[in-house]
Amino acid sequence: QVQLEDSGGGLVQAGGSLRLSCAASGRTFSSYRVGWFRHAPGKQREFVASILPSGSLTGYADSVKGRFTISRENAKNTVYLQMNSLKPEDTAVYYCAAAINSYGKYDYWGQGTQVTVSS
Repeated sequence: QVQLEDSGGGLVQAGGSLRLSCAASGRTFSSYRVGWFRHAPGKQREFVASILPSGSLTGYADSVKGRFTISRENAKNTVYLQMNSLKPEDTAVYYCAAAINSYGKYDYWGQGTQVTVSS
């Protein structure tokens, strides 16, 4: 069982930066694939970024590629999402999720953290 806690959201002007954190309980968090997703009002939830357990492989949605960076510190049971050059269209609730499998659905979800980018 893994419990995830998202944090780091807030209000920022366009062009600014935020760093989201996903802190996990459980000694085996380093074995989990972790992803970030976002859900904006009136839109479907969408994939943002993911990282494999070792941190050796990452993936990004085209809309954030080159602006967002996902990373992890397994010793701290934490995954980060560094978001730079933020745009108003990045406004959403951001969720981290964890999966024991290397592909497929995610098993555990955080509660979400609000990111609002003003123009």
